[in-house]
Amino acid sequence: MKVSERTLKWVMRLYPPLLFQRIWVQRFHKGFKGVDVKIIYSLLNRNYNSSTFGGTIYAAADPFYALLFDQIFRRKGYKMRIWLKSASIDYIKPGRSTLYFHIGLSDVDIEEAQRLLDTTGKFVQKFMMDIVDKNGEVCAKVINEVYVRNLKHNKDQATVVHR
Repeated sequence: MKVSERTLKWVMRLYPPLLFQRIWVQRFHKGFKGVDVKIIYSLLNRNYNSSTFGGTIYAAADPFYALLFDQIFRRKGYKMRIWLKSASIDYIKPGRSTLYFHIGLSDVDIEEAQRLLDTTGKFVQKFMMDIVDKNGEVCAKVINEVYVRNLKHNKDQATVVHR
């Protein structure tokens, strides 16, 4: 479903798996080319060591690349199947304050995805993000591999044009 940046921000803010872990979407960028997210440090997501629970950090990083690609390509008329194919996380230091991350898609990222969706019918790409604390120090490095399938791709046709 196509929604506005503001609507999706509120849907994600109220989505129970994110809400109860205190994962807060600050904003989606115009045209869904990015998102800013914070993980509010609280009693609800604090672990035994008084740092942010690693599962909360992992959950925060999970949905956003798929959401961005979904909204971008819906606006281009594509019918898609999108999910996070794989992810890995490297915890650098304990997060003992509110954490932040930014995801951005460049025009080159979007053009490459569209080229592959039109020619091969699928796009699989790894993206890296840093999750930082209030001082800008990296607490975790995440690699997300997104999978995007063009459901209207005809394997017998070399190129499908979408306008």
